[in-house]
Amino acid sequence: MKNVITEADIPVTGGELAVAAGSIVTPSARDLARERGVTLRELPKGEKPAGAPPARTVAIGCDHGGVAMKRALLAVLADLGLAAKDVGIHDEKPADYPDIALAVARAITAGEATRGIMIDGVGIGSCMAANKVAGIRAALCYDVATARNSREHNDANLLTLGGRLLTVSQAETVVRTWIATKFAGGRHQARVNKIMQIESTRS
Repeated sequence: MKNVITEADIPVTGGELAVAAGSIVTPSARDLARERGVTLRELPKGEKPAGAPPARTVAIGCDHGGVAMKRALLAVLADLGLAAKDVGIHDEKPADYPDIALAVARAITAGEATRGIMIDGVGIGSCMAANKVAGIRAALCYDVATARNSREHNDANLLTLGGRLLTVSQAETVVRTWIATKFAGGRHQARVNKIMQIESTRS
C-alpha cells in the first residue's frame, strides 16, 4: 500500500519533506507545501524517511474549539526545534474531544512522541479523557505556575489547554514553560509512582 501525504504531514516552517518513493501527495498537501515554502523530495526506492526521535516529538491535537490555537502552537513547537505529530483536526467542523484526546494519548503510549498537547474549548474534558489511558499523566494548565508544577512535581506528559479561555499569547507562554520544565524527581518520584499504581488497582 502506498503512503499518502496529506496537509497534516506538511511542516509549518518551510524546509524539506522527504517522502518514500511512490507516495501519493494530495493536491491540497502540494498547495500547502508551496504556500509554506516546503520542498517535497522523493527518496530512492527502498529508503524510508527518517522521523524525528520520540524525545523530540510532541503529539498535538484539538477539537473545533482549539483549531486556531493549534495552528499557532505548531509554529511554537517548530521554533523550539521540536517535531509535531498532528493528529487533527484541521478545520472547525464539530468534533468530539475524547476521540482526539485519545489519539494524542496513544501517540505517547505507542512511543511515537514523549509528550502531547490537546486543546479543546476549556481543556477539562480532554484532560479527563486522556487520563483514562494507562501511562498518561495529563494536566490542565492555564498559567506559568500550573505548567511548571505539572512538570516539576507530577511529571505530566500531556498538556491540555482551553482554546476559549486562553489567548494565543498566554497559551504560548504555558507551552514554552511546560516544554522547558524538567521533572524534579526526588520525593516527587514516589508520589508519581503511586499515581501510576492506581492504574493497576481494580475497584
